[in-house]
Amino acid sequence: MGTALNLCVSFNPAQGKKCKFEGQSVRALPIRILSVGKKRSRGLQLMVDEYVDKLRYYCSVEDVQVRPNPRNARDQKAQVDAEDEAVMNLIRSDDWVVMLDERGQDIGSEQMAELVGDAGNTGASRLSFLIGGPYGHGRKMRERANLSIKLSSLVLNHQIALLVLMEQLYRSWTILKGQKYHH
Repeated sequence: MGTALNLCVSFNPAQGKKCKFEGQSVRALPIRILSVGKKRSRGLQLMVDEYVDKLRYYCSVEDVQVRPNPRNARDQKAQVDAEDEAVMNLIRSDDWVVMLDERGQDIGSEQMAELVGDAGNTGASRLSFLIGGPYGHGRKMRERANLSIKLSSLVLNHQIALLVLMEQLYRSWTILKGQKYHH
């Protein structure tokens, strides 16, 4: 993996320590979410669209669905490799890539806000989040990702992971702006 961001790991609400960017001007990179998965339910899509609308107040957001198993492979490894290739074709060389993975770095909401805030200082032109298919990410994605994080110690299906990510991105921006959404 590429260079990791220096995320705050010592947040303690009892001590009143806050995100290092709270209330400061932050360079808002466009955000692109690449999610491998089947057609979304109407209810999920409505919730995702609601968060996209909320996030557009802070930055541009693009929600991209990537078809699972694009080559209809019967073999699990071939399926992951095909999904890996499809996602790699959508990533630019100057993207800051954050892979969501059950074995990724465990971060909290304040650290996610710092990740979003720090991404504007990486020289990247876009912040891309990757949600893999049912069998996860392939080798190429693992090598390309600048950072790997997990949203939970629980394994989440791609649709739930997408919704949690959207909410956390919105929460991150409210933290960065010092707004009263996050307590």
